[in-house]
Amino acid sequence: MNRKVVIVTGASQGIGAGVVNAYRELGYAVIANSRSIRPSDKEDMVTVAGDISDRNVAAEVATTAVERFGRIDTLVNNAGVFLGKPFVEYTEEDFRQAVDVNLGGFFHITQFVAQQMLMQGYGHIVQITTTLVDQPLAEVAAGLASLTKGGLDAITRSLAIEYAKKGVRVNAVAPGIVRTPMHAPETLDFLAGLHPMGRLGEIEDVVEAILYLERAHFVTGETLHVDGGQHAGHW
Repeated sequence: MNRKVVIVTGASQGIGAGVVNAYRELGYAVIANSRSIRPSDKEDMVTVAGDISDRNVAAEVATTAVERFGRIDTLVNNAGVFLGKPFVEYTEEDFRQAVDVNLGGFFHITQFVAQQMLMQGYGHIVQITTTLVDQPLAEVAAGLASLTKGGLDAITRSLAIEYAKKGVRVNAVAPGIVRTPMHAPETLDFLAGLHPMGRLGEIEDVVEAILYLERAHFVTGETLHVDGGQHAGHW
């Protein structure tokens, strides 16, 4: 089949839904996953509901892509959780959730997809991390985000080198704070002020960064910051 194929996790809302729409507009077939995603079995979009941190769900997502479309060109690891609180207040349940979703949700699906891409001799894997990995903020206590998303940032470079001569590129996008329904309206002005550019990121900003990496065939091991300059330091 000639149609390119992308897998998107955390695809039912926010950044994930924006990524799904963008790739469909480019003519890709999309395998979209989230726990609450609506059923779809269209020519250009198939959904697989379930928790991507479950290895069986991850296997189903990857298998569905290959059985339906014969290939996997791109994986966008978007599923994740952000639990913000002082470090000593995190519970064991908080820790397990962050590790399961942010790391397990990457590990299982990426293993299955990488196997397919290595057989094909081509592919592109993209993670969504956070700019807090590089530039923590005193106003935002986010130890578990740094612990888990920092792991994704590190493995992006590790896999990029491991696969550099095998046709598979691996990159990441590190957003600042993006305007999504998860942020209460009364907090938006404060959150916008955490970026040097004085505004929130928009879903389209992150989507455009992912599409840039998709087209940038000589770029691998890159973490592209989409944060209004936040990663550059204090101001």
